[in-house]
Amino acid sequence: MIRRLTLLFIIFFSTLTAFSQAGYGVYQFLELPASSRLTALGSTNISLRDNDINFAFTNPALLTKETNNVLGLNMSNYLADIRFGSAIYGRNFGDKNFFSIGVQYVDYGSFLYATETNVVSGQTFTGKDMAINLSYARPLTDKITVGATLKPINSVLEQYSSFGLAMDLGASYNDQKNFFSAGLVVRNIGSQLDGYYSDGSEQHYEPLPINVQLGMSKKFAHAPLRLSLTFHNLQHWNLNYESTNQTSTSLNSTTSSSSNSIKTVDMAFRHTIWAAEFVPSKNFYLAASYNHRRHKEMLMDGFKSMAGFSFGGGIKIYKFHVGFGWSEYTAGNDIYHFSISTALNEFRL
Repeated sequence: MIRRLTLLFIIFFSTLTAFSQAGYGVYQFLELPASSRLTALGSTNISLRDNDINFAFTNPALLTKETNNVLGLNMSNYLADIRFGSAIYGRNFGDKNFFSIGVQYVDYGSFLYATETNVVSGQTFTGKDMAINLSYARPLTDKITVGATLKPINSVLEQYSSFGLAMDLGASYNDQKNFFSAGLVVRNIGSQLDGYYSDGSEQHYEPLPINVQLGMSKKFAHAPLRLSLTFHNLQHWNLNYESTNQTSTSLNSTTSSSSNSIKTVDMAFRHTIWAAEFVPSKNFYLAASYNHRRHKEMLMDGFKSMAGFSFGGGIKIYKFHVGFGWSEYTAGNDIYHFSISTALNEFRL
């Protein structure tokens, strides 16, 4: 069974490289961190099997027996007064069927209508994105769990709207004896079913932000320290901003020149996120991380910046797990993320 699954993943990943690009496509809000802990860990982590219900947003295979009847709520500010958040609830049926339902949303706020000559009419419009996450996970062995998430997506930007359908496929490996865990996931497989507009008589469809990720986490046996390394966008080597934002027709003519400006080692590190956690108990953690791609893309000449670095922590207070995450995207633009989760079983008399 394990060999067949491995072969299936290899075949599937090889087909993705033919049409997928990193950072290109619609519904980019799906790549935002879903919780404060994920923000502190560099925006994503697919390997940390720590019974955190919010990690199902990144890898459905991270659902466990302990995520049963757990509720998670998350809220964050973003750039230019944009707000985004998520909510998730886990429910298990039997010993091997782990479910969760969640929602991710982004509220872009209100905007003034203006003409091309900057004449303001006084009217306003809004923009919102939302995705529902229906996740299922099942253990194959005492160490390996597989999972899948189905994601209906709706986006409304002024008078334009779009509907899409995506899926995440993930696997998790957990060796409790050696304090080691690993994860493999393909995120956002799918398509727009209804585009924002039509090209002549046909709908205009755009690709979804497919992201192939591989991660691992290791905790020291005699120290309260855990390290994580996450590889992202493995389906596309060249993460140069110019390359990832070209159309498919112009990509071939620009990729070679743009990729030559970035050295091979630098490009390899742009696929990595490094994270460390101080975990003296199950009820407290401190986390720090470094996202090299974000650091390189968000640096500005003449400004000191912590772009690419993220920090956060969490503590259990009474029956609630409370978390906070901070990250800087550009100089003067800080992201703050707040989370709260609780096991509803603890309130039973």
